[in-house]
Amino acid sequence: MSRVYKVIVTGPFNSGKTAFISTISDIAVVTTERKITTEDRGIKAETTVAMDYGRVELDGKVLHLHGTPGQARFDFMWEILATEMNGFIVLADSTDPPSFPEVAELIELFSSFQAVPYLVAANKTDLDGAASLSEVRRGTKAGADITVMPCVATQKSSVRQVLLQIIELIEKTAPS
Repeated sequence: MSRVYKVIVTGPFNSGKTAFISTISDIAVVTTERKITTEDRGIKAETTVAMDYGRVELDGKVLHLHGTPGQARFDFMWEILATEMNGFIVLADSTDPPSFPEVAELIELFSSFQAVPYLVAANKTDLDGAASLSEVRRGTKAGADITVMPCVATQKSSVRQVLLQIIELIEKTAPS
């Protein structure tokens, strides 16, 4: 029987959560994207209002991926989605250093819901002007014991590496 894990994918607005899940999911992603009606519409056309859901099997393990909405006005969904999570991934947009403090707040918040392993995925590391991993670590206040790794949410191999890393962290801390 394969192991099944619930992994939350969170991060600030426009950090790449929907793309991350869509890139790797074995099923059609269940998404709650809606047209943006606020001042954020200049950045992108749609935003997640409840969650994204995808599922992927990697090395005999099934991951249920739950993407959170990135806008704080939908934060009531965060704790609901975090219920029974085995681990979480926080996406940081490495081209947007002003969003790094928000990543730090999300780490603190999701850690308060449940003590589970997590990592920071520095997304968009393939783009010009992307912050280095050490700049992302500093800006997000991720301790030396926390994995901060590069990610390109639109590349399947990159997303796969991040997911294999979170599986390893979950299995290292899981009671045997």
